[in-house]
Amino acid sequence: MDKPGPAPAREQPQSGPLHGTPLVLGTVALSLATFMNVLDTSIANVSIPAIAGDMGVSPSQGTWVITSFAVANAISVPLTGWLTQRFGQVRLFIASVLLFTLASWLCGLAPNIESLIFFRVLQGLVAGPMIPLSQTLLLGSYPQQKAGTAMAMWAMTVLVAPVVGPLLGGWITDNIAWPWIFYINIPVGLVAAAITWSIYRKRDPGPRRVPLDFVGLGLLVLWVGALQIMIDKGKELDWFASTQIVLLAVAAVVGFLFFLAWELTEKHPIVDLRLFAQRNFLLGTAALSLGYGLFFGNVVLLPLWLQQYMGYTATWAGMAMAPVGVLAIVLSPWVGKNVARIDPRKLATVAFIGFGIVLWMRSLFNVQAEFIGILIPTLLQGAAMAFFFIPLQQIVFSGLPPARMPAAAGLSNFVRITAGAFGTSIFTTLWENRAVMHHAQLAEAVNRGNDSATQALAQLGAAGFGPEQSLAMINRLVDQQAYTLAATDLFRLSSLLFVMMVAVVWMAKPKMGAAADAGGAH
Repeated sequence: MDKPGPAPAREQPQSGPLHGTPLVLGTVALSLATFMNVLDTSIANVSIPAIAGDMGVSPSQGTWVITSFAVANAISVPLTGWLTQRFGQVRLFIASVLLFTLASWLCGLAPNIESLIFFRVLQGLVAGPMIPLSQTLLLGSYPQQKAGTAMAMWAMTVLVAPVVGPLLGGWITDNIAWPWIFYINIPVGLVAAAITWSIYRKRDPGPRRVPLDFVGLGLLVLWVGALQIMIDKGKELDWFASTQIVLLAVAAVVGFLFFLAWELTEKHPIVDLRLFAQRNFLLGTAALSLGYGLFFGNVVLLPLWLQQYMGYTATWAGMAMAPVGVLAIVLSPWVGKNVARIDPRKLATVAFIGFGIVLWMRSLFNVQAEFIGILIPTLLQGAAMAFFFIPLQQIVFSGLPPARMPAAAGLSNFVRITAGAFGTSIFTTLWENRAVMHHAQLAEAVNRGNDSATQALAQLGAAGFGPEQSLAMINRLVDQQAYTLAATDLFRLSSLLFVMMVAVVWMAKPKMGAAADAGGAH
């Protein structure tokens, strides 16, 4: 009918750039909202042991606080395009920020792990549209010739938040209380929403009635949720020896197959899976997602190891993680400026080799590792991050027409965020399993025939410790060694996988200059 007719007339005012104070305030407000969202993905990492201790659950169960948010966020990101049309981008953005703020408040009030996970799921669901819409609104605020500047500022916000997150989360956990990692979102969210509404409310084209693929959405929630629960609960329930795990695996596989068949035949699919027929999109998304899954798994593993087996407080674990963004912030402008001139496959190769070197350095850690030795690989990792996101995003969007860019952005982000959540679950499971194996091997040496073990027990006895106390202390030392060896095993494996992924990048054939097209389409 006449739906397409009035749209250009109503959208025309919002295409004009802002100037002066509104431009500054708009940029600050959108950046605050983005910062708050990205911060929430990393701030909880160093607080997991404290949250788990308060809630009376194991640290591995506590990682649900991270994975529940990530999976819910992954499910809601592909809905951004439909929701934008249905409610209007400014209204949707404001609602997303306010609901995120409310969910943050509820997370801080949560009395047990079940309610905290529920509120984190809610927080993840409403967070989905925030990042893509902040990018869209920011681009619309600047003149076309300054779109690159706008995106550089937006990217800086995304890079600064993971730097501040672990440090801020650690300090708050040690000096105040872990609920405050969520409460700090309240003033930020309210200020960002108020400023954004005051500046952008007249630039919204308004709602439109568009069909929603309810079946596709239901199947998406089913298979992603079943797969995530299976991965998280597998270790606890002894994997496929458990009927529950078998049922979850069946639900995930069957749900995915039905989802695949439905989305490929649906006229208005919730997720445009036909994008995977594009070579660059397929390979770029695969490299981005596998790399992000490995990266995020290691980001979660390192502070857990530092706090549980190296005696670090949450603050010091945060300080060990914080420098990861320093070189990323310094080098990202250069990468962004040159990504259209230099083959993005070369830049991505630098990232993967860089991650490989960093994780190989971590594989050399032992229980005597000093703070500075832990800090150096973290600092170098920032350089690899700068060469990771921007070139791979260019490969993902290379060759796609502007009309397909929003769907491509939603789908690639969905796969990447889901991979990050799966990376967390898989890494914590593998870490526990490898630690059990190493513990068994090390414990075999603690017997009467081993002179070192006998001497250590004798020394502890002479110091006034009883036989059971002595054995408990020896067991603690064995645990420390076992979990450290398990962590270095995973660092070594990650290093190898990152280097192998260079081959995936070089199978792509990106078109030079596609970055500019991709940036304009957002």
